Amino acid sequence: MKEEQNLSQSEEKEVVKNLEEESVEDKEVVNQDENQSNDEMTNETPSELELLQKQLDEETNRHLRLRADYENFKRRAQLDRESAEKYKSQGILSNLLPVLDNFERAMQVETVSEESQSLRKGLEMVYKTLVEATEREGLQVIDAEGVSFDPNLHQAVMTETDDSKESGVVLQELQKGYKYKDRVLRPSMVKVNE
Repeated sequence: MKEEQNLSQSEEKEVVKNLEEESVEDKEVVNQDENQSNDEMTNETPSELELLQKQLDEETNRHLRLRADYENFKRRAQLDRESAEKYKSQGILSNLLPVLDNFERAMQVETVSEESQSLRKGLEMVYKTLVEATEREGLQVIDAEGVSFDPNLHQAVMTETDDSKESGVVLQELQKGYKYKDRVLRPSMVKVNE
């Protein structure tokens, strides 16, 4: 009986040992499964994080572009307002140029009688007042005769050869040109030396 008990104790020990080994193996399998699932989760997590980071970067860039566009729009609108304010009289001054030309032509007519001389004095007074008003608004006469030809300010309609003057010099002004502040309203029509 003792032998049976001994055997049974030894068998029990073996069974317990086998059970312990199996439990260790089971734990290892479970740990491997957990490690694999953790690896899978960590593999999936960076890709999700990368996607979210990419979306965030795209939205940030889009926001920055929209903000820059808005700032550019505000700056352009401000420049347009300043330009409109600066050149507000340009339209009316352009319309007054033919009036100035007609006054100048009228004053070039020879006066013989006393009546025509008094009429001419009245024209000169009105012309002088008109010129002063346009100059206060920023209208300037472009210098032409005797200066070098500048295609930005002058329009050459004729050429002539004069050996006493340099080539490219304006010989005669055929029609006055005008500038308004820093813009040319009408270039001077000129005859240029070849």
